[in-house]
Amino acid sequence: MEKDYSKYFIPSNTKARKRIKSSTIQRDLFNVDKSLTTLGYGRTFYIKTYGCQSNLRDTEDITGILELLNFKPAKDIETADLVILNTCAVRENAEKKVFGKIGFLKRLKQTNPKFVFGICGCMAQEEDVVNKITKQIKHVDFIFGTHNIHMLPEILNQVISHKQRVIHVYSKEGDVVEGLPANRASKIKAFVNIMYGCDKFCTYCIVPYTRGQIRSRNKEDILKEVNDLIEKGYKEVTLLGQNVNAYGIDRGNNYHFWNLLEDVAKTNIPRLRFVTSNPWNFDLEIITIMKKYQNIMPYIHLPIQSGDEDILKQMNRSMKIEDYLKIINYIKNNIPNCAISTDIIVGFPNETDAQFGNTLKLYETIKFDNAYAFVYSPRSGTSAALIKDQVSLATKQDRLAKLNEVVRKYSKWNNEHWVGKIVPVLVEGVSKTNKDTFTGYSPEWKVVNFKGKTKPGEIKNIRITSASRFSLNGEASK
Repeated sequence: MEKDYSKYFIPSNTKARKRIKSSTIQRDLFNVDKSLTTLGYGRTFYIKTYGCQSNLRDTEDITGILELLNFKPAKDIETADLVILNTCAVRENAEKKVFGKIGFLKRLKQTNPKFVFGICGCMAQEEDVVNKITKQIKHVDFIFGTHNIHMLPEILNQVISHKQRVIHVYSKEGDVVEGLPANRASKIKAFVNIMYGCDKFCTYCIVPYTRGQIRSRNKEDILKEVNDLIEKGYKEVTLLGQNVNAYGIDRGNNYHFWNLLEDVAKTNIPRLRFVTSNPWNFDLEIITIMKKYQNIMPYIHLPIQSGDEDILKQMNRSMKIEDYLKIINYIKNNIPNCAISTDIIVGFPNETDAQFGNTLKLYETIKFDNAYAFVYSPRSGTSAALIKDQVSLATKQDRLAKLNEVVRKYSKWNNEHWVGKIVPVLVEGVSKTNKDTFTGYSPEWKVVNFKGKTKPGEIKNIRITSASRFSLNGEASK
């Protein structure tokens, strides 16, 4: 019996904030009727992905579903019969790009009678965005959220076969849906979700609303996925979550992230990484496990967001700078070659020159390998968006420029330390800018461009001959 899609299911920020006690593992929610596997015959698809690694991983599942329905990939967006925009809601600029693309797709809809398109991802979980599209932008055929990717076959059936407009977004979700098909973007390295959602509710962040509460996968499912990837020849796995350090907290047992990290390392995957770590949950036992296993790569992304404690309190990230420095120093003392990157928000509402100065001071103290720095972007539905801000955009942009100057300085300074050394590089392929050069990544997540005989998937020793702010350059070691 088909589900009723005549009514819109629109997200609610109020409902999305609520948390239930526990999550459940669902293994039978993704069941595709054989009749739906003909939906894609004679049709092509194109997925435009915005945002973080979680969106990239979702796109792999969406691609797997579409190919199960016999859609074929289009060479570009203009030749596709089906377009899906997998969206990001972290910053306002990302949303502007999506709305610009929605306008562009209206023209394709007018020229191709088979053309349909929809929106998913984090923007699809925003109440204001979905209301705007529902009421003002009539040429969007369907919207689904981050919690119901498994329903895509039924949604497309309603859109293509029954000519219905479908808006179906869950406001909250307590489930982990297993068994989705995935078409991996790479045959060399892969993301493996270990958990979904976040319960921190930083005042600037929309992610707890768009991704829902913490939901940890069973370790057995994670380990099976990693072992399957190993059998297929994958050389690197990245354990993925909005806050990987919180893995298992929702289950209330004594199996923590560092326990999982060790168990995955024991599979002997050649390279193992993880993102992202909230410093508030960062247990030093993680470093103990990293030291114990050579296949855990010496790279940690540890967002601080600001170097000023008053700003951190307003962000609902009540961490003492002293405590953050203790973690950084512990990492450096125990894993001397460990690369550390961070996230920084410039211009949080009413940030003073002195408070911004504290961020610069912290950066100069730690000398991060890299930072992802952005001007604060108000997100509708978050508490920070309600603060009346007295700081001009010009001032914020000037501060960002000053910070990025420091970021570039220390990125190059850290990279120059590798000149003259030999580093093992996981080769990804030929450089996009130079057909005579290969490119890959060092254990410390440094881009390495080099010349020599090799092929994608090999781990090649490279002698570093020069360094820039963005990359290391070298030659294959004899």
